Amino acid sequence: MMSEGIFHIAKADDWAAAKESGRYEWSTRDARLADVGYIHCSFATQVAMVANLVYTDAPEPLVLLRINPAAVTATIQIESLDGGNERFPHIYGPLEVGWVTDVFAFDRNPAGRFELPSLPSHHHATDNIAKSS
Repeated sequence: MMSEGIFHIAKADDWAAAKESGRYEWSTRDARLADVGYIHCSFATQVAMVANLVYTDAPEPLVLLRINPAAVTATIQIESLDGGNERFPHIYGPLEVGWVTDVFAFDRNPAGRFELPSLPSHHHATDNIAKSS
């Protein structure tokens, strides 16, 4: 499942700041890595569900980061911390900008819902933001 990468939803401004510093240190919406202890991530099949639960009322522009798990030197745990059946990837440490292979603009569809954008099958580092359809 991790061969397609793991994903993290970020505020566009937070990602822009991370590109300047070289590290991203947000766990989830409005919560820092230092406070939570890990960065919440998702598999491709979980992205839309998470976005529609956590970011449904987010007014700020969002981006979807695709992370190459093979490049990550921090610990990645696949776990369910809320007692549910669904397991999510969590990165236990800061996200280095170089571990991110793709950045997608992450906007709601005309019905007001998030859906996974079309993902290129190749992995390459880029500063370009691919528009979701």
